[in-house]
Amino acid sequence: MSSAESKGGAADISLVLAIRSGDENAMAKLYDRYSSIVYSVALRVLGDAGAAEDVLQEVFMQLWRNPGVFDSSRGNLAAWLAVISRNRAIDAIRKRRPESDIADVTVSVEPDLAGDAERTRAMEKVRGALEGMPSAQRSALEMAYFEGLTHTEIAAKTGEPLGTIKTRIRTGLLALRKVFSA
Repeated sequence: MSSAESKGGAADISLVLAIRSGDENAMAKLYDRYSSIVYSVALRVLGDAGAAEDVLQEVFMQLWRNPGVFDSSRGNLAAWLAVISRNRAIDAIRKRRPESDIADVTVSVEPDLAGDAERTRAMEKVRGALEGMPSAQRSALEMAYFEGLTHTEIAAKTGEPLGTIKTRIRTGLLALRKVFSA
């Protein structure tokens, strides 16, 4: 972990502690820092801007109401928010009713060049790691994390045993973790 990343993690922890005390400014800083990550994960899973905005709001409301849920010993805040966003988006997919006409929503976000550069580097790492994986493993990860399918659904879709799918996903996640910890 670089010194910049550890300083960012320490700053995030201090902001989460401030949120526990009811500090709205701390919440605003975390929202400004991570809302684009939460939104983009939700949008990738849902494919619907309005539903992604709902997930964005739910995730930050959860953090505001219960900041103690975040455990810094288990990882950084950005990754935790991305996982929460993904899980909420998958929940939204499962609750969906048949598609209805929804007006297009325009989202305006101010550019965050430093954050964009960091996300670009992270995505390059992920792409590189995914390209190095066997195609079956990469496919299982993509179905789980980008299509929101459960392990059972992936097994049914691919015709592979459930245990095989679970092993592929776990091995793939360990490989990704290794890339990011290096």
